[in-house]
Amino acid sequence: MFADPGYRRLWSARTVSQWGDTFNFVALALLIYDLTGSGLGVSGVVVAEILPVLLLAPFAGPLVDRWPRVRVMVGSDLFRLVLAVVLAVWHDAPVGVYAVAFGMSVGAVFFNPAASSIIPALVEKDALVAANSGIWTAAVLSQIALAPLAGLLVVSLGYGPAFALNAVSYAISALLLRGLQVPGNPEKVQRRNLLAEAREGVAVLMRHRLLRALAIGQCLAALSAGATSALLVVLAKEHLGVSGRGYGLLIGAIGVGAALGPLVLLRLIRNPARPLFVFGPYGLRGVVDLAIASVASVPFAAGALALYGIGTSTGAVTFNSMLQGETPEHVCGRVFALMDVLWQGGRLLSLAVGGILADVYGIEAVYYLGGALLLAAAAAGLASNRGAATV
Repeated sequence: MFADPGYRRLWSARTVSQWGDTFNFVALALLIYDLTGSGLGVSGVVVAEILPVLLLAPFAGPLVDRWPRVRVMVGSDLFRLVLAVVLAVWHDAPVGVYAVAFGMSVGAVFFNPAASSIIPALVEKDALVAANSGIWTAAVLSQIALAPLAGLLVVSLGYGPAFALNAVSYAISALLLRGLQVPGNPEKVQRRNLLAEAREGVAVLMRHRLLRALAIGQCLAALSAGATSALLVVLAKEHLGVSGRGYGLLIGAIGVGAALGPLVLLRLIRNPARPLFVFGPYGLRGVVDLAIASVASVPFAAGALALYGIGTSTGAVTFNSMLQGETPEHVCGRVFALMDVLWQGGRLLSLAVGGILADVYGIEAVYYLGGALLLAAAAAGLASNRGAATV
């Protein structure tokens, strides 16, 4: 994969940007907690990041399909570069921080579908899993390695340098992407109004049996993971009886599993771009949720969550690869944007319902329901594909 100069340039840009994102994520969470002193204030950042996806993605998708995708990515990086500089200089008011978080997400609404749509033009279809694995692994390893360093930087030098590093990462990413040459001649989109073009993306998604199954799985997984990921700290305290280091151990276990997942795919499994390896990981994650809600053991939970991390990473890589391989090129931006809407909308609903469910029935109920939703996603995906031909 890395012998291809186009993929190498894209991978480098995405990886450098991920380095900056890691510093930004850690610094932003610590900053808003310092400014507001509440978990609700931290949740506000999550809401500020989700809202642009729900509001703008239906329109961003058609625009990504209209415009040159490399220019969309460069423009998004430059837009976020300006916002990161603002945050590095001025970060004393919660309202301003929320506004910048909202703006950063606006940039990502355009960047992410464009970046995912470009990969099939850079590599052959049978190399999509390897290409996505390379980008995913670099992102996970960046988080594992740099998150502690980001926390140390904030404590030692303050928030400004962390946000400044994020700005630098966007500048480097934009420079790398500017020289990216995408082969082929994409189909020209018949320009109508944006709503009509957005409806065309929905129609493609609904008519194609496998894409429809992927959308259903995405929605059910978001309804599960939104609550279970956010409330893992509650499970650690109330069900497992640990906090601090114990919670860190659980997070670390997921990270280790997520880093190992792509290696499992590429080294041990032949032809991983099959429905079994897209929908099967949902089932694995569902079993883990049910198990850790039933067994109050920290070592058991850590081992199970490592498997959860493997399921998350292998599922994400094969999901994106199959989506890229099956989606018609001229609607890639719209389909990826719709998947983002399903994910973020389900995540937001899950966060709201999960918090209520945990307070009324206990944290175990959240994980039992989350596990059931993931098992339903696996069953629905595998059943819909059984004996199906691509439409």
